[in-house]
Amino acid sequence: MTYRVPGRTDHVVVVGAGLAGLSTALHLLGAGRQVTVLERADHPGGRAGRLDLRSPHGTYHADPGPTVLTMPELLDEAFAAVGEKRDERLDLVRLDPAYRARFADGSTIHVRTDAHAMAEEVRTTCGPAAAAGYERMRAWLTRLYEVEIDRFIGANHDSPLGLVGPDLARLAALGGFARLGPRVARMLPDERLQRIFSFQSLYAGVPPHRALGAYGVIAYMDTIAGVYFPRGGMRRVAQSLADAAVAAGAMIHYGRAATGLERRGGRVTAVRHTGAEGGERLPCDAVVLTPDLPVVHDLIGRAPRRPVPLRWSPSAVVLHAGLRTPRPELAHHTISFGAAWRRTFREIIDDGRLMSDPSLLVTRPTATDPALAPAGSELLYVLAPCPNLAHGGIDWARVGPAYRDELLAVLADRGMELRADLDVTSLVTPADWAAAGHAAGTPFSAAHTLAQTGPFRPRNLVRGLENAVLAGCGTTPGVGIPPVLISGRLAAQRITGAAHRRYTRARRVPTGG
Repeated sequence: MTYRVPGRTDHVVVVGAGLAGLSTALHLLGAGRQVTVLERADHPGGRAGRLDLRSPHGTYHADPGPTVLTMPELLDEAFAAVGEKRDERLDLVRLDPAYRARFADGSTIHVRTDAHAMAEEVRTTCGPAAAAGYERMRAWLTRLYEVEIDRFIGANHDSPLGLVGPDLARLAALGGFARLGPRVARMLPDERLQRIFSFQSLYAGVPPHRALGAYGVIAYMDTIAGVYFPRGGMRRVAQSLADAAVAAGAMIHYGRAATGLERRGGRVTAVRHTGAEGGERLPCDAVVLTPDLPVVHDLIGRAPRRPVPLRWSPSAVVLHAGLRTPRPELAHHTISFGAAWRRTFREIIDDGRLMSDPSLLVTRPTATDPALAPAGSELLYVLAPCPNLAHGGIDWARVGPAYRDELLAVLADRGMELRADLDVTSLVTPADWAAAGHAAGTPFSAAHTLAQTGPFRPRNLVRGLENAVLAGCGTTPGVGIPPVLISGRLAAQRITGAAHRRYTRARRVPTGG
């Protein structure tokens, strides 16, 4: 039996109205708890919040954080907890292709999530042997997901011993504890396909040749389950969750930053926070803390002891660009791969240097929702992985503007000339992530190394505080929108003791205990 917060838990304060906090709130509300959410910004979303870029031609509505949305059934679960339906609050568009992958040799592969369409794409671009390998890869990723999603990703763990059982044996037999890169290479001899089905491990902070095979589940989410985009931008995800929470009785206080916890006898009794009249306090029976780990440790007053310090994921530079003219030739998501591969990971993870031959994610949200930019304009998001501040000694105040120009030059060399068409730009660097409270200047938190995975990841419980629980990407199960939404449910379950009920998207009724 997993740990449940003892004693009274009628009123729960959730710190942070990001996706983790909002997921927590909805699952708590569904279990009959009174919920108050404190959010330091003037809007919901956290990393998935909002960034408005204003120019003489109008306003561009950019997404400052994640741009890839997968596993919308997890949103269904959160809405269903309070009796709502996701499609009545959020208009999601399934992207086809999910990505367009462009390579240094000039070739292009459209990544489609439909099995037959992708098999034909692979057969046409890489040959029949590669198509057969893709079908084996798809079957393997699907089996990984089926074994992992409930038992390993979607459950609270109080001890590594709790994982021992038939599912652990199945995961081991599938190669979940072997290395991802070599496993993918055995099934897909074409290096381009190897990249498409393994680059996602960088989201978990580990290069493919070092990542556990279990992290192939991220590739399942991207390349099989499907990639979606909400009309109105990614900010609509958080806003729709917040609206549902308020409709179900939650109080959300914006512009209120938590500053500390009051405690008595090992329990948190109130959360101190900023307010219109200075410092205020909010009594509670339990608290859920969702900011990044350094902020959580400041609130608690200490960091937990670990035999080895946490290792942080690589960071990212993000260039937001408003363009004056349409770019219909660009897909919604384009992955522009450089010729280098292993060297790229070595540079940003081991050497603490910028990529000499960068691989980039270029997102054009206006391909799906033109209303995100002024009429006749285009909005782009360019993400370049880079070292975090703990591992790279880069002076971003000095290097940032030059790196912006370098990224624009790289894009131009790859057939995406933007410089003469720029209306407005905004550059986000690791220094900006650090200023927002993210450890080591990375929005991807703790890396998913073997020693920081599953029950070895920072727990969602706080030693010495029996009614404090964590949620968010710094705790279990980890980084990315699907894990963060799950972390909210897991935090709620620590308080309510409720069993997980999976909801189907079609019927929206419980399908299991």
